[in-house]
Amino acid sequence: MDPMRGIRHLLHAPASRRFAPDAMQEIQKAISEGERHHDGEICFAVEARLPLRSLLAGHSARARAEDLFAQLRVWDTSRKTGVLLYVLLADRAIEIIADRGAARRLPGPVWDVVAQTMRKHFQQDDWRGGALEGIRALNALLTRHLPVTPGHISELPDQPIVL
Repeated sequence: MDPMRGIRHLLHAPASRRFAPDAMQEIQKAISEGERHHDGEICFAVEARLPLRSLLAGHSARARAEDLFAQLRVWDTSRKTGVLLYVLLADRAIEIIADRGAARRLPGPVWDVVAQTMRKHFQQDDWRGGALEGIRALNALLTRHLPVTPGHISELPDQPIVL
């Protein structure tokens, strides 16, 4: 384990410092409104630092996001269109994990564009703006590639998750 990374994680402030309750309400609203126009299911999760076990094992932000994808049951939608948008503050990492139905219709590089958009805001300490821009970009992509079909229902909670 990189000692500097360990210190960053152990001493990182809580996620609520970057994402206050009013920001989380805006994020939830953006997810809810966007999902009315597509068959995707967006789950936004933010974590200040890795759990100690993951940190000691040297897990990457990507590995943690993949674990959370399963733990949060983002994969558990009827059309396999769940998308996890994960932010790990201590590493300043943004990971997007898409289930098969979404990944099949959207090539890998589009997720990188969303993350880069968010990263630009985060670098300027605009956490709310970065999260909202990322969600808007995801909603636009999903609307274009997974338009809403008759009988669509929201299968995952729209409320952002702070771990």
